[in-house]
Amino acid sequence: MLYPLARKALFQLDPEKAHDLTIRQLQRLINSPLQYVIRQSVATKPLTCMGLSFSNPLGLAAGLDKNGECIDAFGAMGFGAIEIGTVTPRPQDGNDKPRLFRLVEAEGLINRMGFNNLGVDNLVENVKKSRYGGIIGINIGKNKDTPVEQGKDDYLICMEKVYAHAGYIAINISSPNTPGLRTLQYGEALDDLLSALKSKQQQLHNQYQKYVPIAVKIAPDLSEDEIVQVTDSLVRHKVDGVIATNTTLDRHLVQGLNHCNEVGGLSGRPVQLKSTQVIKLLSQELNGKLPIIGVGGIDSLIAAREKMDAGASLIQIYSGFIYHGPQLIKDIVNHL
Repeated sequence: MLYPLARKALFQLDPEKAHDLTIRQLQRLINSPLQYVIRQSVATKPLTCMGLSFSNPLGLAAGLDKNGECIDAFGAMGFGAIEIGTVTPRPQDGNDKPRLFRLVEAEGLINRMGFNNLGVDNLVENVKKSRYGGIIGINIGKNKDTPVEQGKDDYLICMEKVYAHAGYIAINISSPNTPGLRTLQYGEALDDLLSALKSKQQQLHNQYQKYVPIAVKIAPDLSEDEIVQVTDSLVRHKVDGVIATNTTLDRHLVQGLNHCNEVGGLSGRPVQLKSTQVIKLLSQELNGKLPIIGVGGIDSLIAAREKMDAGASLIQIYSGFIYHGPQLIKDIVNHL
């Protein structure tokens, strides 16, 4: 495979510059005779989840293709689903640079990107141009300058705009990089948001005669009591799925490593066990009432199997993909 060579070159660059360069190159490749370089066939492992038909259980997690610019390229690599975003109603630059850091020894990443994206209208246009035949999840959030108490309005704006074009909609209330966002995971704020989202979902279902599931993405840093409370809210409001988990603020596994104290969310291998523990507790509490999408530190077939053994119906990768490339997709899907 070419990826080990490509990774060696990319890892010489600043992480965000490497990311932007990769996105540009993938856009060029998929529309050229050289697309065979990234295209690979993987085994078909069909399953139904949230009422949707997936060709295999492995998806790309949100954050890698924030604007939906490379859907066809990632689809060519064999993903059964591609989650794009997080997208906000209005374009925003995100946090100040540098804001993305590699912890190479731990195969981890720390990011404080801050929902940098070109806005929901741009993303929808990119989805319309895509020829990918799999499931497209669209991950939505709120603009940084929208007060948290008005945050649900941003989610409703995004939901209305993406509904007709999404396989499912992911509600990101767990990024640590937008001030106050994680407070939407608790108590009355969560109930108010879920109630508004389900009401809007019903309205759009009637309008388009199409049911688009909603999945809520939660943090790995919730306590057991908080997970129980979140689970209760998700079930009561008849949410269609839960994505577990986002990045962590916990640094105890990476102490002493270069960049370990950078502000932001830590992903990759260091969050692997933490996210699996959250999935296990969610699974016990949910008892099959809604499916779990497992994400966090999946960097091998065994890590993928651990997530599914813990209770995940679908799984997603991001940091593992950065470190191991498209071969990881094939290794996981072919042997699950």
